[in-house]
Amino acid sequence: MKTYLTIWFNSEGAKVSHISEMLLSLGFQPLTGSYDYVYDWGNNASVEEVIWFGDKIQEVLKGTNVLFKIETI
Repeated sequence: MKTYLTIWFNSEGAKVSHISEMLLSLGFQPLTGSYDYVYDWGNNASVEEVIWFGDKIQEVLKGTNVLFKIETI
């Protein structure tokens, strides 16, 4: 399974490089194309794990004035 992440930046928010550092610390890898980052679970993850991870992403990005969307496939 993989969780794909799309970020919408705000000119009044945190720097792109700072956001990238935070996401890399969570285990995301940068991408080019339709998504900005990917997290590879290595195997199947439960719905509860994906929800927990979404909470963790929100916690890390809190106060940065960015929006995000996750999609796990």
